This record gives sequence, structure tokens and C-alpha cells, in this order.
Amino acid sequence: MPAITSANVANAICKLVAADALPALMGNLVMGNLVNRDFEPTMATTGDTINVAIPPTLVANNLAEGGSVVTQNPSLGNAQIVLNTHAEATFQIPDVTKVLAVPDLLNLYMQPAVVALAEKIEADLLGLYSQFSANFPVGTSGSPLTEATVDLAETSLFNAKVPASESKYLVVDANAYSALRQILRFSEYSTAGEAGLRAMIDGAVGKIKDFYVFRSQFVSKTGSAPVTTQNLAFTRNAIGLVTRRLPQPLAGTGAISEYAELGNFGMRVTMSYAPNTLAQQFTVDILYGCGVLRNNFGVQVRS
Repeated sequence: MPAITSANVANAICKLVAADALPALMGNLVMGNLVNRDFEPTMATTGDTINVAIPPTLVANNLAEGGSVVTQNPSLGNAQIVLNTHAEATFQIPDVTKVLAVPDLLNLYMQPAVVALAEKIEADLLGLYSQFSANFPVGTSGSPLTEATVDLAETSLFNAKVPASESKYLVVDANAYSALRQILRFSEYSTAGEAGLRAMIDGAVGKIKDFYVFRSQFVSKTGSAPVTTQNLAFTRNAIGLVTRRLPQPLAGTGAISEYAELGNFGMRVTMSYAPNTLAQQFTVDILYGCGVLRNNFGVQVRS
């Protein structure tokens, strides 16, 4: 059994914080869990450009009797996303050894930092609404969201040739969500069955017009009198969220870091000593960029 040393304890604490950071972050994301996430465990720096491949379009040809196939030379589409955001949240723990003895104490410190990062990612993703210009915006500024508007948004995506197999999402603000769950046909057991009962009792809209409906506190709002709420209808491949690893701190500088990575998402947790406060300082940070992958796979839904 290896001896317990200060270095072992320090590494154990950093690993413990990293292990709790990512699941907590993913639990606070709405948009981040719906879009196309691209992650590779390779080092990158702020300003790097990532090329995200987009499937090509092929044409079906009629093969006449005695004829030959028509060879196509498709080229992958390409969307460039710049890693232009290095988001961080830093907190200090006066007596860090208590974290090992009382795991719940870690959550008290970790939760605000993780929520701050999640809010930053959500706001940036929802801020992409203006880049969806292929489909004409639906809805009316300053007016409640209606069934007809949602229907028109779904029709727009269908006409844009969004594959029927792709899930469609509608992310709205609190007022639009409230308006949707008050539509009688969707909020009454007699007309919507179990889904209507869930809308009445649990307050969950669920699915309307082939859209999975979610609400977010970070839906963009523009203008004044009336304010335009920029809700967004889209599919997973409409938006890309790219994250890459940040480098480890230099050895011997007094800082220890661990990577928190799960599937196609990753972040870094760094522990160092803050001499001014005589406390251990933790920095949870992430390097990412987001952008539109398929312009015609999203539509602005105004209310």
C-alpha cells in the first residue's frame, strides 16, 4: 500500500473535484445537451479554428436497362468554429481537507461555479439565433406563442428537408412556455390524454407538433416596446458546440490540474494555493466555441 503523502492527498482532492464537476455541469445545461457536441482530447488555445465536417449531398439517378451508374464525387461540407471563449469560475476553500471527510461540503462550493459556466454556454448557444437566416422567422414580436406559430415552425423545417428521423427541439423563454401549456387542446386530459394531464399537474409541455419543448432563462431578447423574444426551433445538427483540452500547468509551479471528460465534453479543474487568503483555490474552466452548422435546420420563433 503506497504511503499517504501531501502530494497524494492533493491529487486525490483535485480528482474528487473534477469527478463531481462535469456531471453537475451537464445537469445544468439545456442547449448544451441538445446540440451537436464535438470534443477531442487534444490541446488547443483560444483563437484556434476547428473544422467540423458536414455530410455531402448526393443525387439519385435512374439506372436504365443496359446503362451504367453515374459516379458522383461528393465533397464534405465544412463549418469553421473558432474556440473564442475561455470561460472560468474560481472559488476558494479555507480548509480543503474537510472536503475529503464531508463530500457534501464540496457541492456547496462546486455548484455555483458549475452553474456559472453552464449559464455562459447556454447564453452563447441561444445567441446564435440571428445566424439562422435560411428560413423566414415565424411568430410576432411581443405576442404570446400560439399553436399556429409552432405549426409554422415545424412546416418550415420540413420544407427545408430536415430528415424525419432527426429530433426537433423548441427552446423558449418562461412566458412562451407558459403560453404553450395553456393551449386547451394540449393541456386537457380529454383532448391530449396523458400528455395533457402531465401539462396540467406537472407543468411539463413535453412534445408539441413534433417538437420536444424546453424552456431556458437565457433565451435572447431584443428591442423595446415591444420586446422581441428570440425563441429557437432547431435540430441537433443545426448548431455545433466544440470543446478542446486546455494545457496542464507547468510542473513545479504549485498548481495541480485534472481533466473532467465524459463522452464528447470536457473541462479542466486546477487547484493551487492562494497565499493572500491562505486557502486552496480551485478554477473550473473550459475552452469552447459554438456556431451554426446547417443554416436551414433552424428557424427563429418570435414572441
